[in-house]
Amino acid sequence: MIVVTGGAGFIGSSTVWRLNKLGIRDIIIVDDLDSSDKWKNLVNLDYDDYLHKDIFINMVRSCNLPWKVDAIFHLGACSSTTERDAEFLMSNNAKYTIDLCKFAVNVGARFINASSAATYGDGSLGFNDDIEIAQKLQPLNMYAYSKHLVDLWLIKNRLISSVVSLKFFNVYGPNEYHKNSMRSVIYKAFEQIQKTGKVSLFRSNHPDYQDGEQKRDFVYVKDCVELMIWFLNNKNINGIFNVGTGIARTWNDLACSVFVAMGQQKNITYIDMPMELCGKYQNFTQANMSWLQKKDCPIKFCSIEDGIKDYVRNYLQMGNASLS
Repeated sequence: MIVVTGGAGFIGSSTVWRLNKLGIRDIIIVDDLDSSDKWKNLVNLDYDDYLHKDIFINMVRSCNLPWKVDAIFHLGACSSTTERDAEFLMSNNAKYTIDLCKFAVNVGARFINASSAATYGDGSLGFNDDIEIAQKLQPLNMYAYSKHLVDLWLIKNRLISSVVSLKFFNVYGPNEYHKNSMRSVIYKAFEQIQKTGKVSLFRSNHPDYQDGEQKRDFVYVKDCVELMIWFLNNKNINGIFNVGTGIARTWNDLACSVFVAMGQQKNITYIDMPMELCGKYQNFTQANMSWLQKKDCPIKFCSIEDGIKDYVRNYLQMGNASLS
């Protein structure tokens, strides 16, 4: 049995979709559907059962699971970078992950955890997933800190040789429509262009970057899922790893790619950055992906042009924001 926490969410449901494509259906989906539309991500998926995240973790903590768990994709967490409830993030993101990891290790289940590039903070120490650097990072928000705490715990308890923790950079693609303000700029840009014929980007708040020239490492969700399946099948490869293309691109590049994919002329305007992001905004991220060659990993990451073209033309313009 494979457990996918956050299995109705963006990366989680995409992972279940790929497992189904591989003929795997012995899957337990763990999530909190609340009142959002993410339940729609489950409609086209084939899985054994659904459990609320609180019920599941209580079963884990009491060692009272009715099936043998072979692998856990832990992709469920609060991903809002503006969440201010630190106590909630400590419990929901950090403590939950640690307890789930302990369980996986104890029962011999493959454990693949979603960390985040947000842990790198302002990027002053670079974006190398080296353990020595990880212990010196200074996250800029509580969400990032909750993810960082888990990586630190894995290092302290010498578990990085037994499990996988993946620092996802800016992931975009199908199945993200329910994320509201946390949807990718690609999705938001598509909607803006449809309604107004233009895209609004944040003005720069840093003297080293012109408006729209801030850079991020944008990675397509289909590539992320392929990588996680590779880790599932290569149980001898463990540690903390970056997940990005290894190439930083500007927000202007991203917006232009959406216009091209939609067959429309470029029309970009710039707006002030919200106050809650000032001082907490990453103006540059670029994953060091040298580990791919070192571990002989064959996964190739597509460019934002190719990823956005697939996302826009095969999903968003077709009126279907979900993988099927």
